[in-house]
Amino acid sequence: MEETRVALLGVVVENPDSVEELNALLHEYKDYIIGRMGIPYRERKVNIISIVLDAPADAISALSGKAGMLPGVSCKAVYSRLPNE
Repeated sequence: MEETRVALLGVVVENPDSVEELNALLHEYKDYIIGRMGIPYRERKVNIISIVLDAPADAISALSGKAGMLPGVSCKAVYSRLPNE
């Protein structure tokens, strides 16, 4: 079995036109997603999304990179230091 990491993706969406494409991207990685929480910040016209993953490091990096390349979307990954069981 491939080694996986637990990670948190922080996503800030400033362009509502990118939401559909972002959701399609997240659907591609659905098998790795443990949970997600979205917070609409209407006063600033942005949406903040936290996504928790348990995935191979290359999948986390790929998702983070693809999401961050969408117009008006910023994405950063934070990796846990948890050892594999």
